[in-house]
Amino acid sequence: MSELGKRVRLERIIDRRDGSCVIVPMDHGISMGPIPGLVNMREAVDQVAEGGADAVLVHKGIVRAAHRGYGADIGLIIHLSASTSLGPDPLSKVTVTSVEEALKMGADAVSVHVNVGAENEPQQLRELGETARRCAEWGMPLIAMMYPRGKKVKSEHGVEYVKHASRAGAELGADLVKTPYTGDPETFSDVVKGCPVPVVIAGGPKMDTDEEVLGMVRDSMDAGAKGASIGRNIFQHPDPRAMTAAIAALVHQNVSVKEALKILKNRK
Repeated sequence: MSELGKRVRLERIIDRRDGSCVIVPMDHGISMGPIPGLVNMREAVDQVAEGGADAVLVHKGIVRAAHRGYGADIGLIIHLSASTSLGPDPLSKVTVTSVEEALKMGADAVSVHVNVGAENEPQQLRELGETARRCAEWGMPLIAMMYPRGKKVKSEHGVEYVKHASRAGAELGADLVKTPYTGDPETFSDVVKGCPVPVVIAGGPKMDTDEEVLGMVRDSMDAGAKGASIGRNIFQHPDPRAMTAAIAALVHQNVSVKEALKILKNRK
């Protein structure tokens, strides 16, 4: 029965028609504070819901602030990991919320962040494995945010590092892996081939142009990605609704970058 529950919940964050998803992570407040775009959480969630995002990803305390009870429906992913930029090692993620708490709060999925290569990598991997066990028990989908970061990592976007990090997430029980884009479809296709569960790209830092963001999404989808998990390049955009709609069209309607730019312009 738990496997059935997991399938039902996955359909709330992944479009059953194409198996892809647009996730907007809004967990930045604990690591970076109330950055632009995430000051009014109700407004932030409302904008991306109206734009067509499949799910938002937040920490447990924000569920109370962002639950609207009106407007367009949107999936809820509760993030279980945390660290702050003020701590002695921002790469050191720890578990701050349990699967059971997320279940009680109505989560459709949970997520765990692992920095592969960090000083406390063993602890992060152990917590990912334990979380996967609890998720399997409760029928809760698990998203693993797998980032290659640490002293031995020469490039966070290097294909060999991203391949390894992504595979580690799948090996420990993730249902979906979020990882950095490697920069081109050829190398990212290697990441997808080496990961036996669906892969979505991370949005990363705020980019300079809309075309750059949309091009990254288009290229990753062409390489076999199953969607995008993009935060700052959506919620810090001058029109988050329009940017969400453009990205959703790339992911769910297989439009070109040119067509997505037209959607962005028309929605504005």
